[in-house]
Amino acid sequence: MHYGFRGLEIYQLSFDLSVKIHHLTLKLPKYETYEEGSQLRRSSKSIPSNIAEGYGRKRYRNDFVKFIAYALSSCDETSVHLDILVNTNSISKEEHKYFINKYKELGIKINYFLRSITNNYLSRHSDKET
Repeated sequence: MHYGFRGLEIYQLSFDLSVKIHHLTLKLPKYETYEEGSQLRRSSKSIPSNIAEGYGRKRYRNDFVKFIAYALSSCDETSVHLDILVNTNSISKEEHKYFINKYKELGIKINYFLRSITNNYLSRHSDKET
């Protein structure tokens, strides 16, 4: 059983994807391993890192929201790097499709999580103001 940030579905999915991306980038042509591959690894690993950091600051709503938003941004950035790699024929269309679909799914889940944080906070605090 996972507790804390490790119990979050968005963390688990993003962590698994970052490991898969890491392995994918090791198979890139040498010239891409250090250029686009490095950027792709960083953006994909940034997602679970930001989720963990945000969760660690969950007492401070603004920080929590900010880091989950960073995770969402890194998810979008990862998709851009994948688009570049497929358009430069560095990864196959099948690999691209697989990862784009997974990151789209992850982005939707992060977005719902972000809304949940915001809505829960607002609903808890709006009762106190009336």
